[in-house]
Amino acid sequence: MKRFFDFLVSLIAVIVLSPVILTTALLILLKIGSPVVFKQQRPGLNERPFHVYKFRSMTDERDTKGQFLPDDIRLTSFGKIIRKLSLDELPQLLNVLKGDMSFVGPRPLLMEYLDLYDNRQKKRHNVRPGITGWAQVNGRNAISWEQKFEYDVWYVENQSFWLDIKILFMTVMKVFKSEGISQDGQATMTKFKGSSVSRRS
Repeated sequence: MKRFFDFLVSLIAVIVLSPVILTTALLILLKIGSPVVFKQQRPGLNERPFHVYKFRSMTDERDTKGQFLPDDIRLTSFGKIIRKLSLDELPQLLNVLKGDMSFVGPRPLLMEYLDLYDNRQKKRHNVRPGITGWAQVNGRNAISWEQKFEYDVWYVENQSFWLDIKILFMTVMKVFKSEGISQDGQATMTKFKGSSVSRRS
């Protein structure tokens, strides 16, 4: 039922939101440059890698050593607007259509984090990752990694169709209020560096 809901709603959303998607893509091309869509490999269901799609909100500025500059420098004013309105997430409708993602589930994070999770945190990969999730409507990037993972695992252990509907409704409210977009003192959120050794058994 969940996969049918995801496919049907994402198909309708792509059609209905196509003017918004095309307009956002054109503005990114004009204000930030090409490529318009950011693609990166992330772990999905059962840690199976897939490519997640997002609209670009940052430039490709690098230092003299070829390393990317900090996020707060590369994140443009237009990029901040895109993130505030969650327009950067629109290309993930294609991920939902393909079956790589669901509308609701733990957010797909970096591949490099896989070896840093403890056994409980790894449960977040027992379901398809989502565009939004229980952690996103309970703090998003404004909460700690440990809190975020606890919310993710709670969702995995308590998932239901009606919980998904509740999360989708709460997500719309969060977007309107622009809450939890970034961590205090950060343009986005600091990288996860692992939980304490005592928990990773």
